[in-house]
Amino acid sequence: ELGLTKNENPIQGSYFIEALTDLVEEAVLQEFDRITERGGVLGAMEVMYQRAKIQEESMHYEMQKHNGDLPIIGVNTFLPKEKDEGVVVIDLIRASEDEKQAQLSGVKNFQNRNQERSSLALEKLQKSALDGSNIFETLMETSKSCSLGQMTEALFEVGGQYRRSV
Repeated sequence: ELGLTKNENPIQGSYFIEALTDLVEEAVLQEFDRITERGGVLGAMEVMYQRAKIQEESMHYEMQKHNGDLPIIGVNTFLPKEKDEGVVVIDLIRASEDEKQAQLSGVKNFQNRNQERSSLALEKLQKSALDGSNIFETLMETSKSCSLGQMTEALFEVGGQYRRSV
C-alpha cells in the first residue's frame, strides 16, 4: 500500500528513499507557497484555505477508495467471497419515540431547574470566549447548569458559526 514493493529493493540503496523524500519535500514547499500567496497562515485562515484543502483531500481519498483507484487490502480489495463466520453483523439500535421524548423532557427539566444559574454561567462563558482565554474550565463549570445546546448557542453568539463553503 505504501508503494515500496514497486522497487526491487528499497532498503538496499538510498536513491529510492531519497526520491520519495524529495517528492514529499517538493509538495510541502508548494503548499507553503500557496499559503504565502494567501497572506500567510492568518490570511489563509481568513479565507478558510486550510479547512477547504483538508475537505478536498478527504473527499479525494474517499472517492479513490470507493472507486478502487486506491486499493486497500480488506477494504476494497481481497475481500472474502463469502461471509466469514467470525464477522458479526449488528443491527443498529434506534431509539423509540417514547425514549426520544423522555430524553427531551429530561433536558427541559434540567434547564428549568437551573434557569437562574444558567444565565450567569452562560454570560461568564461568553466573557471567557471573548477574552481569548482558555475556556475549558469555564465550560466544565457551565456544564453543571446548562445543556450542550445552550452552551453552543452562547458561543455562536460571540464567535459566529462555521458554514462549510461548497
